[in-house]
Amino acid sequence: MKKDNVLKKEFQRKDVERLRNLVKGKHGDRTTIGVGYTKKYEHHKEGDVWEENDRTWTIKNGLKQNITKLDPFKQIAHTPLFCPCCNKLMKKHLDKKVFPAYQKCFDCIVDFEAELQRQGKLEEYHNDLHNKNVDKTIKEYKAFMDDQINNISNKGFVTEAGDVENWVGGVSKEELIKNLQEGLDFLEGLKK
Repeated sequence: MKKDNVLKKEFQRKDVERLRNLVKGKHGDRTTIGVGYTKKYEHHKEGDVWEENDRTWTIKNGLKQNITKLDPFKQIAHTPLFCPCCNKLMKKHLDKKVFPAYQKCFDCIVDFEAELQRQGKLEEYHNDLHNKNVDKTIKEYKAFMDDQINNISNKGFVTEAGDVENWVGGVSKEELIKNLQEGLDFLEGLKK
């Protein structure tokens, strides 16, 4: 029996194209055309704000950044390299502690308070700061007590296991309102 030296495989078009490219020296050329999905590209520039994949994005200093609800707090905690008031380098350890409260370096605060001392207004300034702090505490205390008064429930309690326990007694609304007034009187007495 005689063996045929005949190739019995049929060539596909991409095989023929590949061989032609190899013969011509075009080793990297494509032989097929790919079909698929390409996402529409949106060009954004510095300061743009957009929403993508349920997140809000912006571009700051050439970098794409996610905007979160904590960004304002990050800004407060961030200490800049230079003081916005005197433009001096903020390198002292006290600058990092003082800047979030006063938005100035420690030296600027010392100079400011020295000027108030010369004018005789330093004690008034400190009293004003103290009273603002007390007012903030009063506001937080009222919000807490109002929440306690409005959500009072002596009917029952659900345990971690899911059991409902009925409790007898507890605190009445009248007692909570009395305690609220006593607390407010005490806090008002702290003002200077």
